[in-house]
Amino acid sequence: MVKLAPSVLSADLSRLADQAALIEQGGADFVHLDVMDGAFVPNITFGGPVVRSLAGKTKLPFDVHLMIEHPELRIPDFVTPQTEYICVHQEACVHLHRVIQQIKALGIKAGAAINPATPVSALEPILGDLDMVLVMSVNPGFGGQKFIPSAMIKVSELDELRKSEELSFVIEVDGGVDLTNAPALKAVGADILVAGSAVFGAPDVPARIKEFKAVL
Repeated sequence: MVKLAPSVLSADLSRLADQAALIEQGGADFVHLDVMDGAFVPNITFGGPVVRSLAGKTKLPFDVHLMIEHPELRIPDFVTPQTEYICVHQEACVHLHRVIQQIKALGIKAGAAINPATPVSALEPILGDLDMVLVMSVNPGFGGQKFIPSAMIKVSELDELRKSEELSFVIEVDGGVDLTNAPALKAVGADILVAGSAVFGAPDVPARIKEFKAVL
């Protein structure tokens, strides 16, 4: 079953614990936490204190997506008892392999994200070290953007590499995911779908999550 990780980027951040409770009620699998620094991406969201404050307010595991420069300096800030994944960007890491090992040394599953202009081949040398590959299907920085169709090709490429090399990383897709394209993403090999505005923009958030589960 494909898992759903609603992104609180599109939620009411003044009521973050309540918003997390809504997605938990609907049957979401993760809370996706988009951390932005205003440097790597043209937006600022929140940092470690906010993520740590959410721990214990929901039973859902955390899927932390670091859209920041020099993530190696901040990774420990996002380690909580509920942090399952920490994902950094290939484009933000001079020494990506070292950063991945840093995450793993903290007992957290490690992921690497690639932007729309970055080919899958940029990650091939370290695919065996990754627990997750995150395919950005929009340019990172803002919620509510339109899905970039070429992401489907990348997901398919990663799924073929995973099978041919007998690797175990999961494939996550983030950006413009909705009820229309979710089934197609599942078909090409996606394991986790991040949905922000498609979830939190609904009048009934738990019901929308159930709709996603139904189409998946």
